[in-house]
Amino acid sequence: MAVHRHAHAGVDDLSLRILAILGFFSALAPALAQADLAAAPMQLSLKVTTDSLSQQCRRLHAADTQSVATVTLRRTFHDDFDKHPLSSGKWAPHYAGGADWPEARYWGGDGSDFKRKTAWNGEQQIYVDPRYAGRGTTPLGLDPFSVRDGLLSITASRTPPALKEVLFHNEYVSGILTTQSSFAQKLGYFEIRARIPVGRGVWPAFWMLADNGGWPPEIDVMEGRGQRPGDLVMTTHWRTSPAGPVQSCGFDFMVPDASTAFHDYGVLWLQDRLIYFIDRKPVSDIRVPDTFEDPMYMIVNLAMGSRNFEGVGFVDAESPVTVAFEIDRISAWQIDP
Repeated sequence: MAVHRHAHAGVDDLSLRILAILGFFSALAPALAQADLAAAPMQLSLKVTTDSLSQQCRRLHAADTQSVATVTLRRTFHDDFDKHPLSSGKWAPHYAGGADWPEARYWGGDGSDFKRKTAWNGEQQIYVDPRYAGRGTTPLGLDPFSVRDGLLSITASRTPPALKEVLFHNEYVSGILTTQSSFAQKLGYFEIRARIPVGRGVWPAFWMLADNGGWPPEIDVMEGRGQRPGDLVMTTHWRTSPAGPVQSCGFDFMVPDASTAFHDYGVLWLQDRLIYFIDRKPVSDIRVPDTFEDPMYMIVNLAMGSRNFEGVGFVDAESPVTVAFEIDRISAWQIDP
């Protein structure tokens, strides 16, 4: 969303339509994950593929996982959401700007929606927080974030009619959290444990962008197709040169109970490859593009409506009045030397 958040039009359509059941990788679950997937330990071990990558990216099957090694990691970021996310200093409720974007513009006034949605995607929500004033100067007190029993809910709800004009006529108010300016990392493992909401126009995501503000690169650790319960997408976007065309490669995976049960979705960034994981089992990998040079920060959000992302669609009368993206924790680990 920093520029063009989910440009999946360039992804191989066949790859994005194929769904895979994850039973192929039961033998690869690490010991720590078997013990307690709900935990985010200070040290973590993951089984990774070590064979030579013969293609740019691939879905992993049993035949691809004969050559494996163990990567040991130490935790560098963790939020298990036992308090409001904006009270910790770890998260900002909007996209960050540069020196030419005064902080005041984050909180209200004409044009302040620029950092609170990605219009290119055709999104129909605006990201709010209690300080945000929309077109005005008085905070509206809207809070899409709530914490209960150690779970964070990012809730999207239809915009109250009386606030439509001041909120730039967006159909929904929702929330985004980003660690830009507070945490970014090059290499390592990044993971969310969450329950994925569904519904017409519902578009939850956990993803990463370069801390220098450029786009791409982009790592989409998990995106949900709201009209296809259980269908999750993991995608990499990159350029082969600074001025070259955007390239993308990703795959859909079927997690049948993703909307009713918590699962772990992660990506391991190694020197030579990115490996995507579901419940700490590798499901796909891709050769790291040469342009992946800068540390990346994490983003979690619940968008509503999409012009280009298949399986989401625009919101309409059948879209939920309110819908919540429930998150148990978000964590990152660095590779132990």
